[in-house]
Amino acid sequence: MSLTKAYATTSATTPLAPFTFTRRDPGAAEIEIQIEYCGVCHTDLHQARNDWQGTVYPCVPGHEIVGRVTKAGAGVKKFKEGDLAAVGCMVDSCRTCESCQEGLEQFCEQGPTFTYNSEDKKHGGITYGGYAEAIVLDEAFALRVPTSLNLAATAPLLCAGITTYSPLRHWKVGPGQKVGVIGLGGLGHMAVKLAHAFGARVVLFTTSPGKSADAIRLGASEVVVSKNEAEMQKHVNSFDFILDTVSAPHDINAYLALLKRDGTLTLVGVPEQPLPVQPFNLIFKRRQFAGSLIGGIAETQEMLNFCAEHNITSDIELIPIQKINEAFDRLLKSDVKYRFVIDMKSLG
Repeated sequence: MSLTKAYATTSATTPLAPFTFTRRDPGAAEIEIQIEYCGVCHTDLHQARNDWQGTVYPCVPGHEIVGRVTKAGAGVKKFKEGDLAAVGCMVDSCRTCESCQEGLEQFCEQGPTFTYNSEDKKHGGITYGGYAEAIVLDEAFALRVPTSLNLAATAPLLCAGITTYSPLRHWKVGPGQKVGVIGLGGLGHMAVKLAHAFGARVVLFTTSPGKSADAIRLGASEVVVSKNEAEMQKHVNSFDFILDTVSAPHDINAYLALLKRDGTLTLVGVPEQPLPVQPFNLIFKRRQFAGSLIGGIAETQEMLNFCAEHNITSDIELIPIQKINEAFDRLLKSDVKYRFVIDMKSLG
């Protein structure tokens, strides 16, 4: 057992502040990772402020983790001390249900053990995440980090990257397809990069005309300002696939109408209120309105390898941990291009 420095919040209304807790020593199949970088996901903000009504305090957020293995249990085969390693949104699952057996641990029928604010079914207590010096987990849920990637900019791939990669792979996005991405935030900018790397023609939808130059730089062929009805009308019945990354309220029907017959719109953003769907928008063109979570461990590793092959990382702003509350405030205003990453060495 070792004392671990971290940043935590103790209630929905208090800022994150220094916090110390005890991490267990690694078991036979477990590794300890000294955390070098941790991305800041919008989920961290929601959980810290109890927006989803399920936060257990104190809460140590963080599930976009990159670091080095400092200890390895006697039975560990995949890693050795000194290796780069990464952790995403999960640290365990039941491993026996149909979803787990198919490598879809994110859909574990018992519920996966998430990296933070999750009941630890094996060791007891609540999991603490990556806004900390170190993390201990089973090697089966740790990822290998390709050495060619910038480590700080790799951290957001563990959530924003896999959240957008998984639906693009599942719905077989590829060359010759027209793919829309709604929103150019932490998720959206990764979706544009990845869809472009898959060979699709990418169109970005945004309410902010000022984001056009960035969208083109990231891989979009065209930018549509969604408030402009004439621009939207030009694209009716033309998309094979649309990925919706927006968590704010918006008119989903305006985008469903842009799908061609048998096209799919997949939601990865999480609006707080339900999105009303006009049934005729689905029925008349046999369109599909779907959702997607993260990916399983094997697919997350595949995503990291794909990003290394195509030299894809997140566009980041590196911050010390002492600026995390300021980063949360800026995140609420979408004032970041496009992902904050904490340099965990700043913990001291």
